[in-house]
Amino acid sequence: MNSRRNLFFISALCAGGLATVILWPRAVMTQQSTATEKQQTPTIDEYQPKSTLATKEHKVERAKFPFIDIHSHHWNPTTEEVDRLVKEMDTINLRVMVNLSGGTGEQLKNTVAVMKGRHPDRFVVFANMNYDDLNTPGFGKRVAERLEADVKNGAQGLKIFKNFGMDLKYASGQRVHVDDPEFDAVFEKCAELKIPVLIHVAEPSAFFDSWDYHNERWEELKEFPGRARPPAKYPPFETLMTERNHLFTKHPRTNFIAAHLGFHGNDLERLGKLFDANPNVYVDIAAVLAELGRQPYSAHDFLVKYQDRVLMGKDIYDVNEYKWYFRSLETRDEYFEYYRRRHAFWRIYGFQVPDEVLKKVYYKNALKLVPGIDAKAFPE
Repeated sequence: MNSRRNLFFISALCAGGLATVILWPRAVMTQQSTATEKQQTPTIDEYQPKSTLATKEHKVERAKFPFIDIHSHHWNPTTEEVDRLVKEMDTINLRVMVNLSGGTGEQLKNTVAVMKGRHPDRFVVFANMNYDDLNTPGFGKRVAERLEADVKNGAQGLKIFKNFGMDLKYASGQRVHVDDPEFDAVFEKCAELKIPVLIHVAEPSAFFDSWDYHNERWEELKEFPGRARPPAKYPPFETLMTERNHLFTKHPRTNFIAAHLGFHGNDLERLGKLFDANPNVYVDIAAVLAELGRQPYSAHDFLVKYQDRVLMGKDIYDVNEYKWYFRSLETRDEYFEYYRRRHAFWRIYGFQVPDEVLKKVYYKNALKLVPGIDAKAFPE
C-alpha cells in the first residue's frame, strides 16, 4: 500500500516538474514580452528619437549682416544688465535691440535713461498704454497725449500687448474690441508722430481649438494650461482676426507690425492676402521660426515676394537661441531640431534667402519704420 502511495506521489512530482519545465519558459517569455511592450510604448513626452540622417550642417553662430531685433522684452533693466546685453549682442552681430516693454510716464523715462544713456545707438524703447483710467470718459484722448509725451521723452514706437482684445474689459464687463473706436485717437496719434505700432492680437489658432490629441500644440498647452483659449472665456480666433484687420483698414496712415507673423505662419497665403489688402501692415518672425522652418519652399518664396514687409525678431531673449534664426535664414540645412520643443515637435529646414532679402529682414525694413536708428551702422 505504501509502495503504491509512494509511486503515485513520485508520479505527481514528475508530472508537476514536467509541467513546470514546459510552462515556466512560456511564463517568463510572457512577462518579458509584457515588459518589452511597456518599454516600447513611451508617452509623447518620453519619445524623443535621435535622427540618423547624415547630411551637411552649417551651424551659424553669428549673423551674416548686422541686424535689428524688433521684438525683445526687458522690464526695468539695470545698467549692469544693459552692459551685459551689449557684450552679448556684439558676439552675434546684433546691432540694435528694440525693447518693447518701456512702459509709460516715469517708467518710460527711466527705461530710456538706463538703456540709451550709456549706449544711445544700441537700443530702441517702445512705449506702452496704461489702462488704469479706462473707464473715465476721454480715455483715448488722454492715452494719445501720454504717448506724445513719451515720444518726447525718447520712445520710438508703441507696443500693444496680448491682453488687448482678449482680457481687457470695461467696468461693465464688456470686452474691449481690437477695433474699439475709443482707441482711434491713439492710432491716429501714431500716424501723426510717424512711429510704428507693434501689436500682438490673439494667439496661435491652435490655442483656440479643442485641447485634444489632434491639437498640434498639445505639448505646449500641457506645459502651460493657461495658454488655452476656450470659447467660454475668450472670443474666437476669427473674431479677433476680423477686428484686427478692421483696425488696420481704419488707420491706413499708421504703420502696424503684427507680432509673430500675425499668427498666420501656418497659412502664408492668408498672410499674403492681408499684405495685399493693407500696405501699412508688416510682421515680425519672433517666436514663430518653427512655422517657417517646416515649410522651407513656401517660406523662401514668401519672403522673396514680401521682402519689404517682414522684420527680424526673437521675443524671449537668449543670446544662444538666435543662431537657429541665422541658420534658417542663411542656409539650406535639412531636418534639424528647433530650440524649443513645446513650440514644435517637428524638425525644421533652412530656407536660405538671397542677401538682398536677408538685409531687408535683418535691418532695412526696421530702418524704414522706426525713427531715430542710425542707418550708417548698417551696410547699404
